[in-house]
Amino acid sequence: MNTPTHSTDPHTQPLVLHHLEQSRSQRILWLLEEMGLPYELKTYARQRSNRLAPPELKAVHPLGKSPVLGHGELVLAESGAILEYLAETFPERASGELAQLVPASGTPEHRQCRFWLHYAEGSLMPWLLMKLVFQMLPRQPMPFFVRPVVQPIVHYVCQQVQHKLIDPNLQTALPYIEQELAQRPWFAGAHLSLADFQMSYPIEAALSRLGGAPGTAAKKWPHIHAWMQRVQARPAYQRALAKGGPVMW
Repeated sequence: MNTPTHSTDPHTQPLVLHHLEQSRSQRILWLLEEMGLPYELKTYARQRSNRLAPPELKAVHPLGKSPVLGHGELVLAESGAILEYLAETFPERASGELAQLVPASGTPEHRQCRFWLHYAEGSLMPWLLMKLVFQMLPRQPMPFFVRPVVQPIVHYVCQQVQHKLIDPNLQTALPYIEQELAQRPWFAGAHLSLADFQMSYPIEAALSRLGGAPGTAAKKWPHIHAWMQRVQARPAYQRALAKGGPVMW
């Protein structure tokens, strides 16, 4: 994050969201729509060869990742940091349904919100990303003369890593989330908070990659599924989806 060289009113500085298609930046777009903040959207396409972010994003931030939020002279990266920045910088926009966007400090809701803000990227998303990688590896192209020997080995190794390492962790995570959402409609309590924005991408990824046949996810994790439906029914979420495109690959 860059520090501005002079003091300015943040309400007069332009907001620019650098949005990579089918990525975590969708949740920043959703929050901007919920808060009704004016912003410019710059969308970047993934590279076709490897599905990674294009090199143009490195001109925006050295890490070359998305989301990145520009606000005047500030350049901010990392979803959680951006969500908190928007809530702290524009508190007057957190009213009505957004009144508990950042729950009061010291309350159970605040502790829950903080937990899920960290859990999303610190615990859940790494396993989901590993799941995707080890599902894709056996399908990667390889020279035809080694394929009969190498492909079965790669397939076996990927299956074993998923079976012995990745799946057990996800099989712990999803029932835990299901149990928590059985107790309250939103992640931090009775009201929408930053935790719901942060958790939206990994939950959508989990339902997409682990749900199985249509309708299976609703039976396996009814409260997670119901939460996702509440999120997707929100007009601001629908506007973000229309502007940013599909969330999942």
